Amino acid sequence: MSDKKIDTQTEHSLSKLVPTEGRVTVNKAYKMFVGGAFVRSESGRYFQVKGKGGADPSAVNFPRGSRKDIRDAVTIAKNAWAGWADRTAFNRGQILYRLAEVLESRSEELAISLERSGLSSNPVAEVNAAVDRAVFYAGFADKFQSLVASSNPVSGPHFGFSVPESMGVVGVIAPEKPSLLGLVSTVLPVITGGNTVIALATELDPRTAVLFAECVAASDMPGGVLNILTGHVQELAPVISKHREVVGIDAWAESAEIRTELEKAGADNVKRVKTHAAAEFAWTDERSAQGLGWIERFLEVKSIWHPVGI
Repeated sequence: MSDKKIDTQTEHSLSKLVPTEGRVTVNKAYKMFVGGAFVRSESGRYFQVKGKGGADPSAVNFPRGSRKDIRDAVTIAKNAWAGWADRTAFNRGQILYRLAEVLESRSEELAISLERSGLSSNPVAEVNAAVDRAVFYAGFADKFQSLVASSNPVSGPHFGFSVPESMGVVGVIAPEKPSLLGLVSTVLPVITGGNTVIALATELDPRTAVLFAECVAASDMPGGVLNILTGHVQELAPVISKHREVVGIDAWAESAEIRTELEKAGADNVKRVKTHAAAEFAWTDERSAQGLGWIERFLEVKSIWHPVGI
């Protein structure tokens, strides 16, 4: 991991800023990220999250996503899938590298958000690891195919090949913490494989997830490839799992009850469901928290038979 450093004085200088006398401060309105645009929940509902660290413990409102928001996001992600899957692997790598560039440029702001949440023991290290993970998948985007594909031995005048293909729309239930590195580590391998994603951010720190979405919006990522919703996991995760246009679920939920519910819902409509208890997972470990296995989980393998030419 690189030894990038963030000026820790930035937070202190920002915390001392006060509005000009007589001027009303314009507070930021946090929104969900769907189809490349920032949207409010169709229900108009919101929930509050209070900062636990840093200089700003005030409560902030975030959209509380609904069943209708999930349906709209899935439709958009499905429409975006064909275009994203048809892009060359090299081009997908270029887009992911551009995302890493944007994350790097906003690293100070992301670190401040993590410190404000009180969930990260080392915000600077977490941001650096998230940037490095984006670079990793940018480099892997045009290489994993060679590792997954194969030429199969056959008896007869033909060739047999197995090649990987993306599956479609995948739902990701991000871990509660680390809120940034966990989100990056779960959504990027799915996108690298050519799928599109509906991600449900942790309700403990949706602020950092929205900042990450702003980085996605500022990159070259086509609208609809990565969609990030905020809300209550217990309410929205089962809705994602029951949706028949969602072909896979990657759920990092601490609640065993939620994991069981997602597995049952996924079995009912025959989707690929991966559930994990993320509390003790080593997200900073480059050997276990990234790699080919993370991409391969949401790929299909297509076999091709072709006659041997004379």
